Amino acid sequence: MSALIAALTARHGLPVVDADSIDAFLAPAAGEPDHALLLFTGDPNQRADSGDVAVVLPELIAAFPGRFRAGVVARSAEAALKIRCRVEVFPSLVVLGGSIVLDVLPRIRDWSEYIDRLGAALRPDAPAFSAPSRVEVTTSARRADA
Repeated sequence: MSALIAALTARHGLPVVDADSIDAFLAPAAGEPDHALLLFTGDPNQRADSGDVAVVLPELIAAFPGRFRAGVVARSAEAALKIRCRVEVFPSLVVLGGSIVLDVLPRIRDWSEYIDRLGAALRPDAPAFSAPSRVEVTTSARRADA
């Protein structure tokens, strides 16, 4: 774990969430916000922007005070939780309302995009996340009689 990611738990007090604790984390205690923001870091040795996202996360917490709970997904649990949280790219921030994924923000983004997308996902009427559809490009063989 990089020092920047470790600081999220040591300095900022964010919990580490794994497959055994995610359901408890996503169920807010009395007085806690309904929304959660999870950081999937990926391997920081292979994903240089993991540290960048780790620096941004406390700034997002400060920009939206009291609007969500934040946690860091344990590296050992990322493979098990990435499908549930609709993560395809590391690092990613996942916004959840209860157990419903509302948005997934892969890699490092512009600050304005974080603010806009997180603000939209935190609205009470925010729709569930719909991953962009993939476009499949195929080529067809040219007909000999054409």
